[in-house]
Amino acid sequence: MIKDILVNLSPGDARDPAADYAISLAGLTQAHLAGIAFRIDPAATPGPFPMFSGKIIEAAVHEHQEAVNQAIERFTHAARVAGVSHECMTHAASLISAADTLGRTGRRFDLMVVGQPVPKTIVTEDLMVQAALFDSGRPLIVVPYIQRAGAKFDRVAVCWDGSRSAARAIADALPLLGRAAAIDLVIVTDEPLKSDDVPGADIAQHLARHDLPMNVCRIGHGEIDVGNTILNFVADHSIDFLVMGGYGHSRLRERVFGGVTQTMLMSMTVPTLMSH
Repeated sequence: MIKDILVNLSPGDARDPAADYAISLAGLTQAHLAGIAFRIDPAATPGPFPMFSGKIIEAAVHEHQEAVNQAIERFTHAARVAGVSHECMTHAASLISAADTLGRTGRRFDLMVVGQPVPKTIVTEDLMVQAALFDSGRPLIVVPYIQRAGAKFDRVAVCWDGSRSAARAIADALPLLGRAAAIDLVIVTDEPLKSDDVPGADIAQHLARHDLPMNVCRIGHGEIDVGNTILNFVADHSIDFLVMGGYGHSRLRERVFGGVTQTMLMSMTVPTLMSH
């Protein structure tokens, strides 16, 4: 069961899809929700800031503090209106230490929620996703920046490739999968199928023992890469929620995600639960 959720609040935006989704999810699961916001210190962040004058840095700090305050007020008001048990916490940090703190903090929650990194913006959200996925030891829901609907599980897609991370994601998602009206077990492959081979039958049987409504979907990706094949399936089948393993082939920050994970983070259209 999901009893407590941590959501990373996004200062400076008129909307915060991750916070809104987390509030909806907490209401649905009757979980306690904690919002965490970081007051980024430009002087402690690698980049051009240390070259600026004290007055410019002071103004930047003040502006960011106002954005953090607004994010907290927005979150608190929305959670109160929704009748969700909630709390807020703030931390002063650099970009790197903020991500590290988020990962450590997430270890004492059942589930984390973070917004999808917005293209062509600062790397804050990207670092937060990396820390939440690889450092927390907890499942992570990444919410698309285009998301407007609340938590919904009418039709769920579960990606299966037999990997450890996929198995972990399925196990972590079980409390939410139990709410699904229909579940598609998606297997993407370009290998020929033997007459007596039913890919995914073993994990489908495992999930069926949990009384989950399973449908095994084997998809050949042909010339399209696996990530985009999954995205096409999500769009074609009106999927509300996606479950997949979060794979990283390198611990270097600039090359941390595997190809499929990176594709999903860049182009996702539905909330996606990832585990590592």
